[in-house]
Amino acid sequence: MLKGKTALVTGSTSGIGLGIAKALAGQGANIVLNGFGDAEGPKAEIAALGVKVEHHGADMSRAADIEDMMKFAASRFGRVDVLVNNAGIQHVAKVEDFPVERWDAVIAINLSSAFHTTRLAVPAMREANWGRIINIASAHGLVASAQKSAYVAAKHGIVGFTKSVALETATTGITSNAICPGWVLTALVQKQIDDRSAREGISLAQAQNELLGEKQPSLQFTTVEQLAGLAVFLCSPAADQVRGVAWQVDGGWTAQ
Repeated sequence: MLKGKTALVTGSTSGIGLGIAKALAGQGANIVLNGFGDAEGPKAEIAALGVKVEHHGADMSRAADIEDMMKFAASRFGRVDVLVNNAGIQHVAKVEDFPVERWDAVIAINLSSAFHTTRLAVPAMREANWGRIINIASAHGLVASAQKSAYVAAKHGIVGFTKSVALETATTGITSNAICPGWVLTALVQKQIDDRSAREGISLAQAQNELLGEKQPSLQFTTVEQLAGLAVFLCSPAADQVRGVAWQVDGGWTAQ
C-alpha cells in the first residue's frame, strides 16, 4: 500500500515508534528512524522487510536538529509522505515541585517537536496532494492525572494541534490524526511499575494490576501491535476522510 512512499517516525529506535515503523515498512514504505541509543539493530529489523532505511539522531528538543533531520530525509528519499510524531518523555511531580527545566523539556519534545516536523513536512505533502500526519498523543491528551502537569498539557496540546492541521489541510489529500493510547508496557510505564513496587513494598505483578486498575477498565495493556495496526489503517484509502480525530486505544480509560 505504501510502496514508493517514505515514513519518518520520531522516537523510533524502540517501543511504540519502532513498532509503527516496522508496520509501515511492512506496507512497503521506506523508513527514516530517529532516536537515541543503538540504531543498527532497529535498522536491520526494518531492512529485513525489504525497504530502504536511514537513521537520524536529531535531538527532538532542538529545532535546528529537527530541521536538519527533515532536510536529511528529503535528500535521501525526496520527501516525507507519512510523518509519525511519536517522540516523548515523562516526568512526575506535583506542580509546585516540578523542575522548570523538566517542564521545558517535556513541552519541547512532546509538543513543540511535532510543530517543527509538521511545518517542514506539509509543503511537499501539499505539492504531492497526499500525506499522512499521525501524532501519538495519549489518553492524557483527553483526560488528566495528578502529578503529570507537563505531560498532560503537552498531550492536550497535541490533540488540539492535530485538529488545527486537519482543518488547514481539509481540502487536500493530507490527513492529520492523533492516536491516544492508554497504558502500553513501554520502558516508561515499566519504570512507574517498578517505582510503585519499591515505594509500596508490593510485588511487581501487584503493582502492575494496581496501575491498570486505577485507569484502564480492560485490565490489559494496549499493545504496540494494536497501535501500529491503527497507524497502517490511517494511511489507507479507507481513512481518506478520517481527519482531526483523537482515536482512543485505551481499554475504556476515557469512556469512564
